[in-house]
Amino acid sequence: MAALPRSIAHLDMDAFYASVELLRRPQLRGLPVVVGGRRALAADTGGAHPRLRDYVGRGVITTASYEARALGVHSGMGLMKAALLAPDALLLPADFDAYRHHSRLFKAAVHAIAPEMEDRGIDEIYLDLSALNPDGSREGARAIALRLQQAVQDATGLSCSLGVAPNKLLAKLCSDLQKPAGITVIAAEDIPTRIWPLPARRINGIGPKAASQLDALGIHTIGELGASNPAVLQSRFGARYGLWLYRAAHGDDDRPVITRSEPKSLSRESTFERDLHPRLDRDELSVRFTRLCEQLATDLERKGYLGKTVGLKLRFDNFHTVTRDLTLPHPVGNAQAIRRAAGTCLKRIPLERRIRLLGVRVATLVRPDLPAQAEASGPVQTELFS
Repeated sequence: MAALPRSIAHLDMDAFYASVELLRRPQLRGLPVVVGGRRALAADTGGAHPRLRDYVGRGVITTASYEARALGVHSGMGLMKAALLAPDALLLPADFDAYRHHSRLFKAAVHAIAPEMEDRGIDEIYLDLSALNPDGSREGARAIALRLQQAVQDATGLSCSLGVAPNKLLAKLCSDLQKPAGITVIAAEDIPTRIWPLPARRINGIGPKAASQLDALGIHTIGELGASNPAVLQSRFGARYGLWLYRAAHGDDDRPVITRSEPKSLSRESTFERDLHPRLDRDELSVRFTRLCEQLATDLERKGYLGKTVGLKLRFDNFHTVTRDLTLPHPVGNAQAIRRAAGTCLKRIPLERRIRLLGVRVATLVRPDLPAQAEASGPVQTELFS
């Protein structure tokens, strides 16, 4: 069998949010469980865990246990729609403080074994295991993956799945092949048998729109994508993305594992349980607006950043989304300055419809050498939503 020129792993926690919830509620193991919505649920369930059929609102599923997924529900699906498929599934509110805590635990346990780690989110990481597996053997890669699985289990009580391959693209594909608690190791020679039969949309970087366009071309699997004419792909998708599609289908990816990266922006947003009127619900909008700015300021302080660009995002009741940005002369980080700049952005948006979603973003991030004492410090309120 061919050796791995690099041993790159993708570690993905199994149904992470739901699994954390089940640590606290072991009596629910084996049952269909959905995490999502807000803590205030529409139905009074008398202290019992509510069922999806009791939910009234337009929240979305954050994650679902594998038992719930077997019923056809999945993350990102509206809870009301999910209730039609799995009315008896249990609905639990999300607890992001608990998820962040367990995320820190599993990453620390992994880092102690494999320090070449790229953080990709709360529940997934890439690892370069090449130094730990110098001969590139499959057996060595699997042994390291087993150690990592056990370390995560010992630190958190949770399971994870790993894919180990010559690069990040293939590793991410493989980590999903044997969930939960699976380990998949492949080399380049395995691509025709293990990767090409998979749907093309499974490649990270092919979204719903691109998948639909590929379907229109009669390209449904990764193998069919790899057998297609690169010139046709480039004419349909553009020179750069078309070539990337062809290369990705052949497992061609030379990206390194990046052990440190700077975020481009930080943001906070909230989807309301009901559409809010700019005038009639002005007080509630003001409270929500200020709270988002305060949360974003806390995020910036915790991560050690200031930002020069403040952005606002509104989604109206017709799902039309509008964004506005303002670049400031000096970076800011406190809630007052963020609120003031976002309020200026707000004045540039006609408020003629009810509002479904409100978001605030800070970009052009910098790490200050000194505390930001020169930020403007006037009142938080602005003319709109005041």
